[in-house]
Amino acid sequence: MQIDTLGCDGGIGGTRRTTCYRVDQTILIDAGTGLLDLPLEALEKIDHIFLTHSHFDHILGLPLLLDSVYKNRQTPVTVHALPETIAILQSHIFNWKIWPDFSLIPRADQGALRFQPLRMGKSVSIDDWVISPLPVNHVIPAIGYALVSPQGALAISGDTTSCEAFWNHLNRLSRLDYLIVEASFPNDAQDLAKISKHFCPSLLQADLKLLNHRPAIFISHLKPGFEDAIMAELQAQCAGMGFTLQALQRQHRFKLA
Repeated sequence: MQIDTLGCDGGIGGTRRTTCYRVDQTILIDAGTGLLDLPLEALEKIDHIFLTHSHFDHILGLPLLLDSVYKNRQTPVTVHALPETIAILQSHIFNWKIWPDFSLIPRADQGALRFQPLRMGKSVSIDDWVISPLPVNHVIPAIGYALVSPQGALAISGDTTSCEAFWNHLNRLSRLDYLIVEASFPNDAQDLAKISKHFCPSLLQADLKLLNHRPAIFISHLKPGFEDAIMAELQAQCAGMGFTLQALQRQHRFKLA
């Protein structure tokens, strides 16, 4: 049971890649630029994609993935997302103007893309994983995810700012081994963080007080050029809280055993 970090940055440049996690070989959480580094053979194994929301840095690999693999697949790729996210993708991406509608390609009765709406409180079981949407607070409809297996549990916030419901849902888990949570801006950009509904260190530190578990915490979505400043502020503000905090790096592998 493993989760590979294909992308976790808040932008691009150099080796930075935007959000995408691969669960074992067949599941993705988001489809940002990290997806684009996979070889074709690995892309063809992806059966399920769980999207947190429709912002471009989390979905831009999806259209290219479908275009690359549809000829060699016998079944559609299933995209799991909020109904609002699905509606945005259908209206603004798979509309024949930005990209072909792959729910109708290669044939109308056998598309390469299938949408599966998610709703809060309803989990999806795939192999030994139970994947559950988590409430978050972003500028558009968005969710995080809890991924639970017999070997352990990992949660991903996706994009969010302060959200008591998110932490309440995490506290209901029987265990939480790892938490991937965003912190996009340093404290001197707190006004921007609030407007765009992202975390900065002071906002995240306040919310972490609501978490009863003590998982290893990995910080994602750090904006390019501000990584060191954000992490230094987080380490200082969270000292003494009992958490281990580190910046998530591309290619980091989480193993649950």
